[in-house]
Amino acid sequence: QVQLVESGGGLAQAGGSLRLSCAASGRTFSSYAMGWFRQAPGKERELVAAISWTSRNTYYADSVKGRFTISRDNAKNTVYLQMNSLKPEDTAVYYCAADPGAGWFPRASHGFYDYWGQGTQVTVSS
Repeated sequence: QVQLVESGGGLAQAGGSLRLSCAASGRTFSSYAMGWFRQAPGKERELVAAISWTSRNTYYADSVKGRFTISRDNAKNTVYLQMNSLKPEDTAVYYCAADPGAGWFPRASHGFYDYWGQGTQVTVSS
């Protein structure tokens, strides 16, 4: 069992930055792929970024490539999402999630992620 707790959300201006953190409990965190998803009102939940358990492989949605960076520190049981050049369309609730079954590459479908945090709101004003 893994419990995930996000932090770092809030209000930012367009062009600004925020850094999200996701702290995980459990000794198996280091063997799980991790993902950051987001869901805006009236929209489906989408994968923003994901990282393999080794940190060697990452995935980014086209909408955030070049602006967001996912990273992890297995010694601290924490995964991060650095968000730069924020846009109003980045406004959403952001969730971190853990995928216990991924191999060398993170997986994109939310159906593979068994554990979820409670979410943190990110609001970007224009």
